[in-house]
Amino acid sequence: MASRAETGEAIAAAYAARHSMRAMPAHARASILERVASLLGERREEAARIIALEAAKPLKYALAEVDRTVQTYKFAAEEAKRLYGETIPLDAAPGGEGRLAYTVREPLGVIGAITPFNFPLNLVAHKVGPAVAAGNTVVLKPASQTPLSAYLIADLFHEAGLPSGALNVVTGAGSVVGNAIVEDDRVAMVTFTGSPEVGKALRAKAGLKRVTLELGSNSALIIDRGIDVEKIIPRCVMGAFSNQGQVCISLQRIYVHDDVYERFVEGMRLAVMGLKIGNPLEKDTDVSAMIAPVETERALLWIGEALESGARLIAGGKLREGVLEPTVLVDTAEDMKVNCMELFAPVVNIGKVSSMDEAIAAVNDSRFGLQAGIFTNDIGLALRAADELHVGGVIINDIPTYRVDHMPYGGVKESGTGREGVKYAVQEMTEMKLIVVNRQI
Repeated sequence: MASRAETGEAIAAAYAARHSMRAMPAHARASILERVASLLGERREEAARIIALEAAKPLKYALAEVDRTVQTYKFAAEEAKRLYGETIPLDAAPGGEGRLAYTVREPLGVIGAITPFNFPLNLVAHKVGPAVAAGNTVVLKPASQTPLSAYLIADLFHEAGLPSGALNVVTGAGSVVGNAIVEDDRVAMVTFTGSPEVGKALRAKAGLKRVTLELGSNSALIIDRGIDVEKIIPRCVMGAFSNQGQVCISLQRIYVHDDVYERFVEGMRLAVMGLKIGNPLEKDTDVSAMIAPVETERALLWIGEALESGARLIAGGKLREGVLEPTVLVDTAEDMKVNCMELFAPVVNIGKVSSMDEAIAAVNDSRFGLQAGIFTNDIGLALRAADELHVGGVIINDIPTYRVDHMPYGGVKESGTGREGVKYAVQEMTEMKLIVVNRQI
């Protein structure tokens, strides 16, 4: 549990190392990132076990996270070689004759990275990988519940040849370590993934620093008439219950056309009943414990409040040896916490709609806007949903939980500002410089 002074030492180390990282050629930064990807691949089972032990993430999902993290560092290695500028035709304006203009992208300096527990390896990679690719140094505060995977990555970067001081991992309370990072003038940018409440407070303290915020959501899916619901139910189950629903784009709200509503609800009930609950270290476990008992208690409270207000329970809703059963609710109202707040729990709400106008309006009736999905056979409706859904990403014919690591990822409204996805994070972590040469002198 680091103190503010110890966090200051980490920032000082990163600040001192910023010149050597800036001067490092792109191919050298790329080689380090490629080496980290290779080393992590060699230690795949060990890394997955750390994630499962720290966060109770079922092993099959932990292994998938490790595999994605390897890909994320590979993408970062590639982007290290793509810091392109552009030439500007100044003679397009009177007075621009005889002048050459071009832009370059330069590292910001020290990046403060604050990451959550739910993807403790891959969300670190989405901040550290682009920062190193761009030639920055990093002070990383991993979630207090899951620091060990961050220490593993620090070891791998050291083994891969990253210069001393370029990556500093500082564990401790957000009120101490996080505030020290955000308030220090030597930190040029803060990139944060977490709750809207903390994100708003962080941004208020950051001053003129560049800030990227990924703040979660209550992601929604629309299912149109004519869809083969049996075909899409496995994806919906995965989207709602993988990692116990503790995913920023976890499928929380499903709006189903009344033509297929009954079949979909029954199919979800049967599929959920077949999920295996238990030890995260067993390879066939689907759902295990949430990150902390207090979060389980919160989810149970919200479920209870919904049931008291008229919602119906289709599956789950109880504790089984400390694990919240995968839960399916219907007949929920839009103002219930299970709908309008971020649940971050293995709970999904299914609502009936009679038109796509109603469904789109329901999706947009939210303070959040990270990603949304729609299943439809109507290309016109799909493109209309892409236009009208007020979110950062629209996923057509798949769940909103879909993400690969090089796509732009981020939200609108209270889901945050800025974009991750390695190329887009590199852009956030660099600044443009303009150079103009008068060739007539």
